[in-house]
Amino acid sequence: MVLKVSQQSVAGVRAERLAYRYGGNGHGLSEISLEARPGEFVLVSGPSGCGKSTLARCLTGLIPHLYRGSLQGHVWLGDLETATAPLWQITGRAGLVFQNPASQMLAGSVEDEIVFGLENLGLPAGEIAGRVEESLARFGLAALRARAPQTLSGGEQQKLALATVMARRPAVLGLDEPLSMLDSTAAADLVSHLADLARSGTAIIIGEHRAEYLEGVPGLRVVALDGNLLRSSGAGASPGPAGPARAVPQFPFHTPPFVLVARDVTVRLGGRAVLDRFGFEARGGEVLAIVGRNGAGKTTLLRALAGLQLHEGCVTAGDMRPDFGLVFQNAELQLFNASVHDEILYRVPDPDLAFYGQLLDALELTPYEHTPPLLLSEGEKKRVVLATVLMRRPRHGVLLDEPSLGQDAAHKAMLIRIARGLARAGQVVILTTHDLALAARADRLLVMAPEGLVADGLPGQVLGDPAPWARVGLTVPSWVRIPPVGDRPEIYG
Repeated sequence: MVLKVSQQSVAGVRAERLAYRYGGNGHGLSEISLEARPGEFVLVSGPSGCGKSTLARCLTGLIPHLYRGSLQGHVWLGDLETATAPLWQITGRAGLVFQNPASQMLAGSVEDEIVFGLENLGLPAGEIAGRVEESLARFGLAALRARAPQTLSGGEQQKLALATVMARRPAVLGLDEPLSMLDSTAAADLVSHLADLARSGTAIIIGEHRAEYLEGVPGLRVVALDGNLLRSSGAGASPGPAGPARAVPQFPFHTPPFVLVARDVTVRLGGRAVLDRFGFEARGGEVLAIVGRNGAGKTTLLRALAGLQLHEGCVTAGDMRPDFGLVFQNAELQLFNASVHDEILYRVPDPDLAFYGQLLDALELTPYEHTPPLLLSEGEKKRVVLATVLMRRPRHGVLLDEPSLGQDAAHKAMLIRIARGLARAGQVVILTTHDLALAARADRLLVMAPEGLVADGLPGQVLGDPAPWARVGLTVPSWVRIPPVGDRPEIYG
C-alpha cells in the first residue's frame, strides 16, 4: 500500500544560503544550500550536534515560526517561502517527524492523535476515517488505538509520530532519527515504506545515525553535514573520520563483589501484564545488553530495577535493594536546571570537581557547560543525564535506556568505554537497545519478549542462533559483526 502525495505542491524543497543560530546559546546551522526534488530520497549524515535537527526544522518551516533565533537565507516549499508564509499553509505541504516523538503528542488516544492533524487540514470526515485506518494498519497500531500516547513505549510513540505525519501525505517529508527507537523489523519496514513514498513523488529528507538500513534505497543521495559545511554525493557516502577517543574518567569508587537478582518481577499497567514473572541474574563487573521488540517491556524492566516502577517479585543486590542510576530513554524528563554545570552538580554534596571535569571532557560537554540543557541536541541531552547519574556515584551500577539515541559512532564508542570502566570498578551496566551492533559489545546479550526471556548468553552465541530472533519476530542485519564465541567483547568500533 502506497500513500498518495499531497497535490497542494509537488515542487520539493529548496534552501538557499540557509543559516540559523538559536537564541541563548549561539549554536545552530552554518550556511548551506540544499535541494530535494519530488521523488528524491536524501540522507543527511553527520556527527551528533552538527545541525541535522536544525536543518530538518528549517526545511519543514518550524524554524522560524516555532523557534527563537537568527535566520539567514531562504527556504522554499514549491513557490511558498517558509519565513513569510503562515504555518497552516506550510503544514499542508511539509511534515516533520521529531527525534523525540513524545514532544509532538497532543491527544488523549492514539486514534485521536492521527485524527487531530487531519482535521486541521480540513479534510472531510470520510477521508479522515479512511486515512486513520490506513495509518493504524501500516504502523501496526490498530490494537493500541484507544491507548493514551503517553502510556506507549518509546518505539510505539515513534511509530505513532510517523503514522500521524504520514497520514497527512505531505509533499515534503522530513524525518529526524526515525529509526532510533525502532526494532530491526520495524526499521526495515519503515525504510521500505519510505522508498515507496519516494517512488510516488514525495521528497524525503532524513537525518539518521543508523544509516546502514538505508543502503539499499534506490537513488539514495547522501549529504554529509559536519557543522561547518555540506558535502554531497551518491549513495554510500559517510561522514569524515571520528576524532581521537576521549579518556575514560577515573571512577573514584569501587563496588565490592555482589550479585544482582531479579526474581518473578511482574508489572501490570492498565489491566495488562507488561512484565510477567520476569527474572535474571547479573554479577558486578558485567555489561548486559537487553533487546526485544517495541513494547516488549524493556523500559518497564529498567524502571523496576531502579525502584521507580511498582512491581511484584523482588530485586536485590546482595542483601539490599540495589542503588542504580537510570538514564531515561527521553532525557528531557530528567533535565530542569538552567545550565549543564548546574544540572550535573545539582544537590551533590561536596562535589569532586576533578571528576566533574573528567566527565565534561569524556562526554564532550565542556563547550556547553553554561548552556541550558534543553537547548542541546537529543544526543547531548543524553550525555548530560549520564554525567548527572555518574556524579552521584550509584552504589551498584547504571541503567541505560536506548543509550545510542542521537549518538554517532564515536559517541557510541565512548559509551562502551565508560561502561567498561564502570564494570572494572565492580558495577553492573545494563543497557536496552535496538542497535544490535552496540549490543554485540556487551558481555551478555538477553533477548526478551512479553512472556519472558527468550535467550541469554554470550553475544556471539545469541546473535548467531536464528531461533530466538525468529521467535520474537526480529532479524539480525547483515552488517552486524557477530563476535566469535569465547572472545572478550571488543570496544565498539
